[in-house]
Amino acid sequence: MAHILPPAPVERAVELESHQVLLKPLVTEKGVHRASRNNQYAFQIHRDATKLDVKKAVEELFDVKVTKVRTQTRKGKTRRFRHKVGRTSDWKKAIVSLQEDHRIDFF
Repeated sequence: MAHILPPAPVERAVELESHQVLLKPLVTEKGVHRASRNNQYAFQIHRDATKLDVKKAVEELFDVKVTKVRTQTRKGKTRRFRHKVGRTSDWKKAIVSLQEDHRIDFF
């Protein structure tokens, strides 16, 4: 009978600090609604950040308890400027769920 080993930890070239993981909070109508109803907050994060990095950074910077982190890689859009067609850069988004008794105030 073969033993199943857990996956090896991923080695990265650069280790991110907490203030480097979270780039900015995403304050939108949908985000404010999500924050007031579901206690979930959205952030733009570093492209190389993992869910564990985001959880550690939010808990350290805002002094709250995180229950779940969901991430999305958002594709850039094509944009036109005069006669040239360009493309905005891809970015990564994280939606962080907090415990019921914790809150983050952006305003």
